[in-house]
Amino acid sequence: MKTTSRNILVLVGFLFTSILTTAHGFQKDKDKFVVVLDAGHGGHDSGNTGNGHKESDIALKITLQVGKELEKNKDIKVIYTRTKDVFVTLRGRAKIANDADADLFVSVHCNAHSSQASGTETFVLGVANTKRNMEIAKKENEVIFLESDYEKHYEGFDPDSPESLIVLGLLSEEYTENSIKLARMVEDNFEKGLKRKSRGLKQASLWVLHNTYMPSVLIEVGFLTNNAEGKFLNTKSGQTKMASGIKKAIMGYKSYVEQNVGENIYQGTEIETVEITGESQIIENVVFKVQIAASSREIAPKSYNFKGLSDISREKVGKVYKYYYGYTSDYNAIKQMQQKAVAKGYKDCFVVAYKDGNKIDVSEAISTATN
Repeated sequence: MKTTSRNILVLVGFLFTSILTTAHGFQKDKDKFVVVLDAGHGGHDSGNTGNGHKESDIALKITLQVGKELEKNKDIKVIYTRTKDVFVTLRGRAKIANDADADLFVSVHCNAHSSQASGTETFVLGVANTKRNMEIAKKENEVIFLESDYEKHYEGFDPDSPESLIVLGLLSEEYTENSIKLARMVEDNFEKGLKRKSRGLKQASLWVLHNTYMPSVLIEVGFLTNNAEGKFLNTKSGQTKMASGIKKAIMGYKSYVEQNVGENIYQGTEIETVEITGESQIIENVVFKVQIAASSREIAPKSYNFKGLSDISREKVGKVYKYYYGYTSDYNAIKQMQQKAVAKGYKDCFVVAYKDGNKIDVSEAISTATN
């Protein structure tokens, strides 16, 4: 963290929505669990330099070790926001994660304080801004001021303004539950596994967490300003230990998601019995999908969450998320996909049809082909 004194009077009404990048169009690694690892600071932003240690260097070394261990798993893809001492903007870090349609975003930092404070902290996005959490949020967000064009890209946002931070925290809570789950695993591993002092899970209005469209955490691995902790974090063994705790938490979270993905899922009951021939039956201006599940929980539309089925899409209807397999105008092809879904265990799946973006009865869709 690096604090820069600025006094800028701005309005909070417009919070840079024009630079948000949606993740739904980017599903490059459907068969892998994608983790974006973000080493805080870098380049001309060294972060804090408590006791002469350099936050940007230590954060990078820990991050690379986490990635090296994760990459040993063939079903995990690791993406780094930086792998060397370069400066990456906050919006750039968020965009990397969103473009990758990542399952997790993990940002690694080192803490600092005017006292001999010590211990780890893991932050998730939230509005629970205590005085201390507000200080953390301001310091981490103030890296914005190091960007030459920050006034253009962060219009209306002032890291020094409590009002800005509160509004920021309110804007996105979609992934808070899973972010908290990961954060707890991180702190438990630090405290119970590594016997490090844990200051616990915290919530703060952090810009980089707000702008990532997946569960996200920011980990403070310790205080460089603490004599003993700073020395520990500046050693290879200390960095390896902290990296192992983070890696273990990520693996634990991945297992948790995979084991609980079916919780509260209910299936539809609408089934048709139709003879399938080998010939195509294209119906113009109609799209067919197979609805395989519906749930009150939002689940990443990735194949490992749906028994290996690919081409999964998700739609929110009221408070329920519906999940579909396939996307085709060929009625016979979608019936074959339905059979495949049944074979995978989705015995109550059924075909749905859309015309011009609106849902219609399957019988109506078929009738259009015969008229």
